Amino acid sequence: MPGHIDLHTHSSVSDGTQTPTQLIRAAAAVGIGTVALTDHDSTAGWQEAAAAVRGTGMTLVPGIELSAQLDYASVHVLGYLFDPGDADLISETARIRAERLSRAEAMVQRIAADYALAWEDVLAQTVPGATVGRPHIADALVAKGHVPTRSAAFESILHWKGGYYRPHYAPEPVDAVRLIAAAGGVPVIAHAGARGPAGLLNDRRMRVLVDAGLFGLEVYHRDNPPAARKRLLEMAMRFGLAVTGSSDYHGVGKVNALAENTTEPEVLEALLARGTGSDPVHG
Repeated sequence: MPGHIDLHTHSSVSDGTQTPTQLIRAAAAVGIGTVALTDHDSTAGWQEAAAAVRGTGMTLVPGIELSAQLDYASVHVLGYLFDPGDADLISETARIRAERLSRAEAMVQRIAADYALAWEDVLAQTVPGATVGRPHIADALVAKGHVPTRSAAFESILHWKGGYYRPHYAPEPVDAVRLIAAAGGVPVIAHAGARGPAGLLNDRRMRVLVDAGLFGLEVYHRDNPPAARKRLLEMAMRFGLAVTGSSDYHGVGKVNALAENTTEPEVLEALLARGTGSDPVHG
């Protein structure tokens, strides 16, 4: 499996701007050999991505980015090679998506009191079956001319201090790790050095996550500053965890570029050996 290894990307099934097919084509164009599709709380893009990867020479690692909440911060858990038919995981992701939807509707109602914005404007920025969330509200705000970019929306109107924010349900990280592991999957904490989770993932909590089945930490990510990367590397060594690197690519939804951070081949080999719930797709 030659080529770059990028284990964190998003399609329009969640908050990316490309379909799974377009994502696979973009990954092939920049020389990626192995790509993981990790849409938020959804596996709906797996089948299309699997079909798109055939004949490319690439490998697709089916995955997800499961929303979790620790104290006041979002701590997302990447899951790879789990059984998409696992009843407990299906139930939890359905609940998360439903909560995201009701939260998004409530936020739009609040925003509409001050800006010309309707729920239909948000739906116009999604594809059928997509997990609707703040990124789609941001895209609607851009389309209506209220902000210039998605990032600008998150820095102003959609910021948690902006007055329109609403929280939504998400399990604790340890429960997300257990769910993925119980479904035969491989759990990795995403961008663990980002503002928010960085100060919460101490050794005590990390031990609980490891005991629950945690496989690794996503260290090489643009949201992890150098000091956080150093701390995460030390933590990974103490707890015997794998270290991954990924782009967290969203198409034009974020500045993140495919393969801007990558994972080492030996880590990928260990991940593929550990996952038992589903198989990688070789193109």
